[in-house]
Amino acid sequence: MSAPDGSVAECHVPFPPLAHDGDAIAGLVAHANQPRRVGVLLVRLGGYAAGVFEGDRLLVSKVGARLVHGRSAAGGWSQHRFARRREKQSTEALQAAADVAARVLLPHAGSLDALVVGGDKRAIDELREDRRLAALFTLEREPFLTVPDPKLAVLTETPALFRAVRIRIIDGPA
Repeated sequence: MSAPDGSVAECHVPFPPLAHDGDAIAGLVAHANQPRRVGVLLVRLGGYAAGVFEGDRLLVSKVGARLVHGRSAAGGWSQHRFARRREKQSTEALQAAADVAARVLLPHAGSLDALVVGGDKRAIDELREDRRLAALFTLEREPFLTVPDPKLAVLTETPALFRAVRIRIIDGPA
């Protein structure tokens, strides 16, 4: 959309492309409000949440956490021992997240319109390597959700993020 002064508003709709006939605003609103079944997977090192939404209603979910210690500033042998322990905890936490994603999301994969992921990009990239989840990641759509620790309250708020229309204003020539 453009204004008389040359400014432009770019509307980035969820789940593109936007198909509209005639009235652009009505088409945008109808597209944004269209009920979709969306899987959500949020992962941060130590925490995870998976859920299936119908519109903004949470149908099924599982949230969990695993202990992963932070980095140590110590040096020497204890630092190496601590790093090995942290690596083991990290691997176990990501495995637990993958197991939950498989249990909660995979049974719905055939009926999902999309998968939206968020949390920590490195943790999500680790889960992409799990072959069980390959069918889910083929459904992945933008945006990547930047969220705090994945808890049930955070998961239930995600439809406001993945269903939002993002608008970018570009000022016209001065």
